[in-house]
Amino acid sequence: MKRFIYIITATVLLASCKTDLNLMPPDKLSPENAFNTEKDLQLYANSFYLNLPTGTDIVKSDALSDYLVGRTPSNYIFGTFTATQATGWTWTNLRKVNYFLEHVGQAKITDEAKNHFIGLARFFRAWFYFEMVKEFGNVPFYNKTLDVNDPDLYKPRDPRTLVMDSVLADLNFACTNIRNTKDATASQITRWVALAFKSRVCLFEGTFRKYHKVQETTANDWLLEAANAADLVMKGNQYKLLTTGAADKNYRDLFINEAPNNTEILLAFVGSKSLRVFNDANWYWTSATYGGRLSFTKTFINTYLKTDGTPFTAQPDYATQTFVQEVKNRDLRLKQSIRLGNYTRDGAAAPPDFTYTYTGYMPIKLTVDAKATDGVAENPNSLPLIRYAEVLLNYAEARLESNTFTAADWTNTIALLRARAGITAAPLPTVADTYLQLNYFPLITDPVLLEIRRERGIELSLEGFRYDDLKRWKVGQLLEQQYTGMYVPALNTLMDLNEDGKMDVSFVLTTPPVKVPGVNYIVIDNVQFKLSNGTSGYLILFDNLLRKYEDYKYYYPIPYNEIVLNKNLDQNEGWTN
Repeated sequence: MKRFIYIITATVLLASCKTDLNLMPPDKLSPENAFNTEKDLQLYANSFYLNLPTGTDIVKSDALSDYLVGRTPSNYIFGTFTATQATGWTWTNLRKVNYFLEHVGQAKITDEAKNHFIGLARFFRAWFYFEMVKEFGNVPFYNKTLDVNDPDLYKPRDPRTLVMDSVLADLNFACTNIRNTKDATASQITRWVALAFKSRVCLFEGTFRKYHKVQETTANDWLLEAANAADLVMKGNQYKLLTTGAADKNYRDLFINEAPNNTEILLAFVGSKSLRVFNDANWYWTSATYGGRLSFTKTFINTYLKTDGTPFTAQPDYATQTFVQEVKNRDLRLKQSIRLGNYTRDGAAAPPDFTYTYTGYMPIKLTVDAKATDGVAENPNSLPLIRYAEVLLNYAEARLESNTFTAADWTNTIALLRARAGITAAPLPTVADTYLQLNYFPLITDPVLLEIRRERGIELSLEGFRYDDLKRWKVGQLLEQQYTGMYVPALNTLMDLNEDGKMDVSFVLTTPPVKVPGVNYIVIDNVQFKLSNGTSGYLILFDNLLRKYEDYKYYYPIPYNEIVLNKNLDQNEGWTN
């Protein structure tokens, strides 16, 4: 009886509203009244910012990289990933931008203002498509909104080169027309942000085309575009490296404060305790359960220079130095990136904690020192999306790869970054570093390019650049690298990792019946955990897992369900449906 009454009631309601179906509800906006003033356009454009990475996205953005190892190595590397697990073929954000571009012309504002907002929308379209091309390669390009009857809804993919040419056109318009007033909050897209992002995009595309031999003859054009965009930011004198604080704090201060430091940061995810805008950095990086227990590998830590500018690996005993020995007199970014020495949390000594770390090289770069948010996603610190240091690195690499690099370029880019890191001598290199060649880039002989790549890896670590860099350089096989940890002089030896007189860890074959309080006992099972020399040596982790990165993995698979829906979509080579 109740079901019958419900149906009748619904029918009556529909009948009573029938005559009003063509009326616009008074609280709804139509295109005719939503795109008239600058305030209208700004209100709509604010929604574009939701397309940028969140703080939590940034915190986890380097999970797939060659210099980190964690509890659960990626199944993308271990061969179990399939197209049925793929995601990301989502176009909602693009539709919002194209809808805006189709209606912005009706605004009753100056041409300058109109072009500013068009530039803003085209910036976000470029951002969207850059991410899609990096992920999938060929993708359908749309510069219009679609309805359910539009045949283009099911069109095939367009060539990645065509799409990237469209991205460049969008960025060129954005860089010309977006207003250039510096944004003190580092939360708005300005001309400076657009130029910096253009340098990132063009560097990626230029080196991708060069090393993957995709329209290789055009690679240099992209590299010159990258260098020119970065050069405009550098000459604009709106940003510089943060160097005004303590030398051993400047670098990390860019990542741990609630307000973004607008000396160096152009664009950030802006946290706010009062507005409850958070990231989960502490929870992710200091939790043995929620987080990935990711830590740097020894192979990567070895690339940090000594403070005198010489390679750490130039020392004959570098491979057998204990943790407390190897972290001394190193690039100051090291102590601002991992736990070492006199690092404290809430005033208490905090050496590397093997409850969380596997390798001993435990990251702190994105976390705050207080323990209050270790178990909850409530970190209020802002995290950079674009900062001036990246612009310098983009400029240096683009100039070198386009054969236009000079000694002055070195002085104005890499030397500045190393000076901020406390490195007292940073001359233009003339000899290739054999450690970098042997462990990372065997095909690179140019000593300057090797150092630029070293600098990029260190300066931008944990900020989400590494996998993109491996892709564009076509060195994805670095993801197959052995996972290495700190040097252990002997089994059953208590080790003090921060020289505070308290023992922190011991590596054993079996856990002793009587434990020393405060010591973590790590069992060397010779399966997942080994020592390189059997009873001593550097840690070797998860050597029982076969890592495999074939060339087809440079492109992510098109999600299987999307190919089922659109028969015109072809799968990326190497992946099966």
